[in-house]
Amino acid sequence: MAGAGGRVVFFPVPYQGHFNPVMRLARTLHTRGLDITVFHTEFRAPDPADYPADYRFVSVPVEVSPELMASEDVARIVMAMNASSEAPFRDRLAALLAAEREETGGGVQCVITDTVWYSAMAVARDLGVPVLSIMTASAASFRVHMAYPTLINKGYLPVTEENKDDPVQELPPYLAKDLERHEMGKLEEFAEMLRLMLAGARQSSGLIIHTFAAIEAASLDQICEDMSIPVFAVAPLNKLAPPAKATLYGEVQADRQCLGWLDAREPGSMLYVSFGSFAVVEPHEFVELAWGLALSKRPFLWVVRPNLIRGFESCELPDGVQEQVRDRGMFISWAPQEEVLAHPAVGAFFTHSGWNSTMEAISEGVPMICHPLHGDQFGNARYVCDVWKVGVELEGNQLERGKIKDALEKIMDSEEGREIRERMNGLKIAAEKGIKEGGTSLTDLIKLVDLIKSF
Repeated sequence: MAGAGGRVVFFPVPYQGHFNPVMRLARTLHTRGLDITVFHTEFRAPDPADYPADYRFVSVPVEVSPELMASEDVARIVMAMNASSEAPFRDRLAALLAAEREETGGGVQCVITDTVWYSAMAVARDLGVPVLSIMTASAASFRVHMAYPTLINKGYLPVTEENKDDPVQELPPYLAKDLERHEMGKLEEFAEMLRLMLAGARQSSGLIIHTFAAIEAASLDQICEDMSIPVFAVAPLNKLAPPAKATLYGEVQADRQCLGWLDAREPGSMLYVSFGSFAVVEPHEFVELAWGLALSKRPFLWVVRPNLIRGFESCELPDGVQEQVRDRGMFISWAPQEEVLAHPAVGAFFTHSGWNSTMEAISEGVPMICHPLHGDQFGNARYVCDVWKVGVELEGNQLERGKIKDALEKIMDSEEGREIRERMNGLKIAAEKGIKEGGTSLTDLIKLVDLIKSF
């Protein structure tokens, strides 16, 4: 049965950090009377059984060589995915529009795509369908994307040993080393990818950002001024809609036994360690992290997922570690992260500073130890540690056991750690207020639904 608000087509990017917030938004709009069709690639396709029965799913073939997909060259991967998906996306959207006219006499209210899918945005506009884009990272990251040509022209990029600590005058509080880039590809290709993404977003009917005003008001105001289209800040989406089944790309199920293990721990005593679904560490860093956790003498839950170590499919603990942590450490392949962060036993989160993990930690009030690894994670860590002051950044570029132990002691035992916890609780309260009646996030969500229904 068609909902009163009409049908919305979503096209998420098949990477967990992008996919999850887009599907959370779909679930949120579905609860407000909109029908949902999900266009998706076969690469890490969603399981329809994880979603409401009236969702429709449409596969869009995307052919990218396995060698390129394994290269970590983000710009080339994104541009290849866009080129490959353009024609099949057009065919499937045109077919859906014809079917909707025949079935309901209406059409599709709009298409909502990740900003990454610039070719899909262009196709939808060409077929006369309104387009909304969603930025699954922070508002500050979007401002970095907007400023990229200037950052290159003024010499902040590429980042070098000589300029890495230079303040970026145009984008405080960033230092040059915090700026988003991907070392596995060419800077000019990454800049071109961002240009295409921004051009698509500027031509859309609105921009949705996974953030909220209490933490990024200044960046949101600047984006609104520069973009001249409606901007909607609707985070934390993890508090607005329930999650799908917690799996790693549908391949590794979350180990829910860890929740019972946490039940036996003292409140605030546990460290949760996870570097998300994509980030990797070097073999020697894995060894240092294992020994850092062992030497800390603290209980911990560590997500050691497949392919966490660069170049290795599986991860074996260094000799001697298992014996030292047998009674206080738990190792799992994947976690129901939101439930873990919400557990009263968890007192800190050792994270790669991905934006979804950052938002989930804020919404549950869990302080962070930040070890950014690539992309926007450096900038996220800068905001966490130096602007909001709700975490500590691990010193240096490499994981070292002594520094890990020191960071743990600082955030769990020191007066500074107590102040960090107080500030983080304040952000948690602000996030909760935002999604209640009259809150900024809920207000923006209502405006977004009204806009969609007006198309």
